[in-house]
Amino acid sequence: MSQSIFLPNYTIGADAYSAINDIVKSYGTKAVMIGGKTALEKAETKIKAALTKEVTVTDTLWYGGNSTYENVETLLQEPSVQNADVLFAVGGGRVCDTVKVTAEKLGKPIFTFPTIGSNCSPVTAVCVMYQENGEMQGLFFPTKPPTHAFIDIAIIAEAPDKYLWAGIGDALSKEIESSFSARGDQLDYTDGLGIQIGKMCTERLLTYGTQALTDSAANIPSYSIEQVVLDIIVTTGLVSVLVINDYNSAMAHSFYYGTTVLEKMEDYLHGASVSYGVLALLKLDQQEALFERIYRFMKENRLPVCLADMQLNAADDLDAILDKAMTTNDIVHVPYEITREMFKEAILAVEAYHVGQTQVDSLVKTI
Repeated sequence: MSQSIFLPNYTIGADAYSAINDIVKSYGTKAVMIGGKTALEKAETKIKAALTKEVTVTDTLWYGGNSTYENVETLLQEPSVQNADVLFAVGGGRVCDTVKVTAEKLGKPIFTFPTIGSNCSPVTAVCVMYQENGEMQGLFFPTKPPTHAFIDIAIIAEAPDKYLWAGIGDALSKEIESSFSARGDQLDYTDGLGIQIGKMCTERLLTYGTQALTDSAANIPSYSIEQVVLDIIVTTGLVSVLVINDYNSAMAHSFYYGTTVLEKMEDYLHGASVSYGVLALLKLDQQEALFERIYRFMKENRLPVCLADMQLNAADDLDAILDKAMTTNDIVHVPYEITREMFKEAILAVEAYHVGQTQVDSLVKTI
């Protein structure tokens, strides 16, 4: 049986948009720009300034506010979208996912313009879709990733720091989850390549992540930000494109999807929730040395190292989270069965470690 692999293409740098015209023009002359309201404010003028008469933006549209099939349907009914040669997705992951589904249904090329460094959606062939109430609905798989991503580091550096912060949290999961899910399997070439690429992820984040967040706070499009954004968008995206979906996620994402049933988590950033799930997975799998390194990094950078950091508590919220988490496909293809009790005990082990570490830190401060 034949296999076709479509790899992501990207341009990155503070002047990334200078390449738009030459790359897009071979796919058509009429582009419709679809994005988030803030993203369009930051990028629309800069994108248009980079275009010549060969490519024209015929319309600019708001994507609807969430990656839902209802918003996709609204875009599908827009005459300008129907008549466009190409679609531009401008914004974060939910913008990209909404436009990716729209482009797939219309059979049009899509180009992405991430304005925040929060996840790998700008280069992947998977879309996370939500219900109108914010609960995760399921996944949609386009036949190929976006044609090209234009990653403007200057725009990302000027974005609110919380998005890069959450992006680092999300990217921390890729190597750990993919290696865990694939453990013990006889991998074919493409899956093996994806797993190996994923092994670039963790060390680069731990090396450059803290400086990148410092530079982001100062709005500096630095080397550290570029390295971290490449990890968040490109490294994780390449893994996602290359490996079968069974290897794309595991327990960390199950935890995140579990939190989506709680109304108070509706506006909490995906990557931050996932990063806590990474700690739970490492505890479950008894990877204690790596757990301690990542815990220290997360604590230093104020990623959630306990439920309370997310305004959650075990007594009130854990059962609802586990009810949803245990229904996800993320924990089906794993090296051993993950029961509800194991999941719960892993979370409680993270909580216990945090309590103990907090006590140690308090004691040290008094000496």
